[in-house]
Amino acid sequence: MPEFSPTDMPDFPADDGFDPDAYGDSYEYSDGGVPDGGPSAPGPGIGQGHNPAQDAPAFETPLDVLRAVFGFDAFIGRQADVVEHVSGGGDALVLMPTGGGKSVCYQIPAILRPGVGIVVSPLIALMQDQVQGLRQMGVRAAALHSGLAAQEAFAVQRAMREGRLDLLYVAPERLCRPDFLDLLASLPLALFAIDEAHCVSQWGHDFRPEYLQLAVLHERFPQVPRLALTATADGPTRKDIIRNLRLEGALEFATGFDRPNIRYHVLSKDGGRNMLLRFVKERHAGDAGIVYRMSRRKVEETAAWLCKEGVEALPYHAGLPAEQRARNQDRFMREEGLVMVATIAFGMGVDKPNVRFVAHLDPPKSLEAYHQETGRAGRDGLPADAWMTYGLQDVAALSAMLENGGGDDERRRVEQLKLRRLLDFCETASCRRQALLGYFGEDRHEPCGNCDNCLNPPETFDGTVAAQKALSNIYRTGQYFGATHLAHVLTGKRTDKVLERGHEDVSTFGIGAELDVDGWKSVYRQLAAAGLLTVDFERHGALRLNDRSWTVLRGETDVRLRKDPVQPKRRAKATSSKIRDNEILNTSEAVRLWEALRARRLELAREQAVPPYAILADRSLLDMVRLRPRSVPEMGNIHGVGEVKLRRFGQTFLDVLNGHEAAEGRAAVVAGLESAVVESAAAGGSHGPRGSVSAKKLSKTAAESARLLLELGTAAAVAEARGLTEPTIWNHLLSAVESGTLEARTAAGLPAASYDCVAETIRVFEDEGYTFLSVVFEALDRAVDYGLLRCVRLGLENEAG
Repeated sequence: MPEFSPTDMPDFPADDGFDPDAYGDSYEYSDGGVPDGGPSAPGPGIGQGHNPAQDAPAFETPLDVLRAVFGFDAFIGRQADVVEHVSGGGDALVLMPTGGGKSVCYQIPAILRPGVGIVVSPLIALMQDQVQGLRQMGVRAAALHSGLAAQEAFAVQRAMREGRLDLLYVAPERLCRPDFLDLLASLPLALFAIDEAHCVSQWGHDFRPEYLQLAVLHERFPQVPRLALTATADGPTRKDIIRNLRLEGALEFATGFDRPNIRYHVLSKDGGRNMLLRFVKERHAGDAGIVYRMSRRKVEETAAWLCKEGVEALPYHAGLPAEQRARNQDRFMREEGLVMVATIAFGMGVDKPNVRFVAHLDPPKSLEAYHQETGRAGRDGLPADAWMTYGLQDVAALSAMLENGGGDDERRRVEQLKLRRLLDFCETASCRRQALLGYFGEDRHEPCGNCDNCLNPPETFDGTVAAQKALSNIYRTGQYFGATHLAHVLTGKRTDKVLERGHEDVSTFGIGAELDVDGWKSVYRQLAAAGLLTVDFERHGALRLNDRSWTVLRGETDVRLRKDPVQPKRRAKATSSKIRDNEILNTSEAVRLWEALRARRLELAREQAVPPYAILADRSLLDMVRLRPRSVPEMGNIHGVGEVKLRRFGQTFLDVLNGHEAAEGRAAVVAGLESAVVESAAAGGSHGPRGSVSAKKLSKTAAESARLLLELGTAAAVAEARGLTEPTIWNHLLSAVESGTLEARTAAGLPAASYDCVAETIRVFEDEGYTFLSVVFEALDRAVDYGLLRCVRLGLENEAG
């Protein structure tokens, strides 16, 4: 740390704080820690302003940066378009789904352009997470926020003045202060990136008034390019972003809101906590996840209950002491397999890529909030679940919350409309992904095949008569009772309450024998969700008629209802999604190697006081299991391993791979990089062509499988003839395709039209940036073997040259 004199420090009063309950999360919870030597030691690093003595590489193109720094082969979606536009000085509005690569859109231009890139972020946790990840890759990044000690803040500002930073993360309050704006005016600036830009809209789900001040950037720095980035914005929110940030001339880059790796489930609530426990233990044992609850009390009760039931869980809400919040969030980010139970005060600052599920035990207030919160699952592109359960009481509680909330009549009207759209999503019998994306104006999608309704289509029926019976029953019993009692009356159950109230004598008693009690409760829930009755929260969930109820009773409105699918009560064998949904971890040997790599990653992360994913992402470790590199140059072909990470971590992970192979032998069949050729720097630039593989000599057993394939026609027939497993045969055939012995189309054994269909599905997902075959497997209704999918993908790679 440099010598510090208080007289050298600008008079920066405490900033960035706000009411956690009002704004959903708080970003003042920071331990002030800065990795790799703290803010006074931003180099040696990578970027345009480096000290030549540090020998940092110079980059000519954005692709050079992407490969050498980030370790990625190619841009995804519209990343390349955004990077080119902003690097050339243009403004942009970027709408990409969570995990879709928004950060690269400003990080690469900031590295390439002269000056420092200023990133506006609302949360200290999010700033720190980004800075830690960038420093691990050699990028000179820092954050300036109220969690830093005075000496640390001074060191950051000095590094910025001296041109030793490529990226600086700040909160909007600090950025818009006159003294800080004056400081920026004295420096060369690469760009301004406004993250979480939906916060500028009063119609958004997370409005933050301090974002409105950011229009000053257009006035003070008209020549500096600006990007506004968000993962969630409907039409009105987009218009607000453009108007309030003065981005009228900006180009809009939208890649859609779809997250095909997320599977959506919505269930009617029947013992919600037990339903959650079954879901976690049966589908996500040992996985990281987030559980959202509506109130602080429910958060603490649910976290304690999960711990009692054997699921390690932590609470998080704005009412906890700041130290406990910070400690719990830090544990969640740095440890594996923890579940965070939280109010909406937790999430925006969570950049953890391997959250495998997000569960809502209480529904959010809008589809924007739902999309934002569920988007925290599966940021790494691997399979993840968005699971929600809700009931009549939730409808009542949310309606009352909105009715009694602040704002004028117009705001309440809009919020009630948004709640209605959320409830329509919950009760839809069609594809949930279509309903969710349709809300954001994307109507071109086919049924996804990866939601509960697509995988198990619910039965629907003409519910007009049932609705008339249900509504008439409310009227006959005095509009003072909840769904359970009303269902008892309709089914003719002589409960104590029915007899006490004399409801065995009303005309609706026993007229609903066609449905059971749960069936009638479902009818009432669906009518409430459709706005055809009112749930009176103040009268403990009593159901009342409203104006729309009478249109049904008079026969003026037809009603279509769905039958709730029966939920299994048995406990299935606990499984981890990493094994269940991943084609790479399909043997116990592969799983053991995976766990050994994760253990070494965790050791490195603890040594450096960073989250494990800041070292390497899960996808990188899976690549190691799949490819089994045998040298450091081959390790450079692993996804996400740029030049700095290759130097820092290549050998240590290679040691794990070699140790595993020494103990267990090399797997009989792996994709392999035995023949990988990393071109010289002179021939291929500083990083070389990633993943390039030379012609491979075919083994005798693979050659025999290829011969039999030509005779028998399919991998299944070859497996039966040879007495081997089908995955083994597919690996033989893939080797034959790689060596040029077979064409991919021949090895696939499919009719031309079927092959083209599979190939086009793979292309569509890869164009959106999703390269793991599990999403293709789900999109094709699990009807196409992973080996065949790998074969078609290899064929596409060969065709591309």
